[in-house]
Amino acid sequence: MSALCIGPHALPNRLFVAPMAGVTDRPFRQLCKQLGAGYAVSEMVTSRRDLWDSLKTSRRANHEGESGPIAVQIAGTEASMMAEAALYNIDRGAQIIDINMGCPAKKVCNKWAGSALMQNEPLAVEIAAAVVAACAPRGVPVTLKMRTGWCEQQKNAVQLACQFEDAGIQMLTVHGRTREQGYRGQAEYETIAAVKDAVRVPVVANGDIDSPEKARAVLTATGADALMVGRAAQGRPWIFREIAHFLETGQHLAPPLVAEVRRLLLAHLLDHYQLYGEASGVRSARKHIAWYVRALPGGEALRRHINTLEDSGAQWQAVAQYFDELGARMDRLPAAATDAAASAHPASFPLNA
Repeated sequence: MSALCIGPHALPNRLFVAPMAGVTDRPFRQLCKQLGAGYAVSEMVTSRRDLWDSLKTSRRANHEGESGPIAVQIAGTEASMMAEAALYNIDRGAQIIDINMGCPAKKVCNKWAGSALMQNEPLAVEIAAAVVAACAPRGVPVTLKMRTGWCEQQKNAVQLACQFEDAGIQMLTVHGRTREQGYRGQAEYETIAAVKDAVRVPVVANGDIDSPEKARAVLTATGADALMVGRAAQGRPWIFREIAHFLETGQHLAPPLVAEVRRLLLAHLLDHYQLYGEASGVRSARKHIAWYVRALPGGEALRRHINTLEDSGAQWQAVAQYFDELGARMDRLPAAATDAAASAHPASFPLNA
């Protein structure tokens, strides 16, 4: 796939990592980029100034050593606050600002943020215009992620997309579900195709892209300029190179070597501990480890054991020992395991897949 530009930034390919709260932190974004993602958007950062000094926000605004372009997603309900949040993040390294109008989580929508904004079109457009106006003097492009609408009876993505384009939004990502659906059922791509037909800016298709074949089918169905992968990358960050290879050649890559997965996961854990510290790092790493091994032999036993450990050294060593033992039995991950990982959905979904 050829390169795509967002403002002055030329992306190496058209395969993107979705912003997912609690998942797409700096270590995960870097790993996905290493494994073939051309672009990654941060977890959403609140527009509430009183929370900017919190530990959670400071971690989300930490881009030390991150390869560009650095894209930060902001969330909120007031145009002036969203504009201020954009400038706050630009001052901390953001090169692209993404507006969150796609998050279906109740704790976000109950405050009329995220996908709830799609119910109030004038406010949604006001926010987009305010953020664009704030970012333009800095030369920072603004993108936006949304859903197909609030519910089946209120699918307004096409009309909003046209208004967002007029407001200066330079790229639109559409998740093929309504807010009412959450992550239930199947994503539909007709609305994404209709958005693509209605605007001139690049359109990114998101929702249920969990295999190379599905990626090709979604591109064909939508005519989208790029694809965004969320939940399927959890525990399978190499899905980006798998998709890229398949789209280019029509052939499947062999499953990754056990030794490579061992190296990737152990390096990911060290980076994770460094960002979060000992106690928080050990707890928040558990979900990543579980995603990596959920379809592997002995993976459930490892997950149970990991949940009893409170020390990063012990956690890291347990993972290393597991993959050493797995590597003694097989050279590569079984193809069935990668297929199962693609179709497995975590019991607790991230906020903005």
